[in-house]
Amino acid sequence: MKKQGILHRDLAALIASLGHGDLVVVADSGLPVPPGVPCIDLAVTKGVPSFLPVLEAILSEMVVENATVAEELKPNEQIIEALAGRLKPVQLHFINHESLKTCCRQARAVIRTGEWTPYANILLYAGVAF
Repeated sequence: MKKQGILHRDLAALIASLGHGDLVVVADSGLPVPPGVPCIDLAVTKGVPSFLPVLEAILSEMVVENATVAEELKPNEQIIEALAGRLKPVQLHFINHESLKTCCRQARAVIRTGEWTPYANILLYAGVAF
């Protein structure tokens, strides 16, 4: 048994299997998962687990070279600031929500949280540790 880090076996396996440029989506509870894209569904109830703690766990183990969110999330300054702080030195990029949903088709997986905040979704592109 692991004693630290991500304990969810599917999530841990996903991160361990990522290659340079692979896309992982961390999503709120409402983002549609495209057909054929695996969904690691962590949602239990409204808000549980929430978006930021799941993202923090993933960022503790995943090398990220690029991160993108929907422009529609910009009015939520609290989340934008939290994301920018957690992603440093990676810069946060913005695209419209429809484009974000289209990008999800290329994801290795969508990680569904119980988050209830509109547009709380992020595209994480894997980097390399060297």
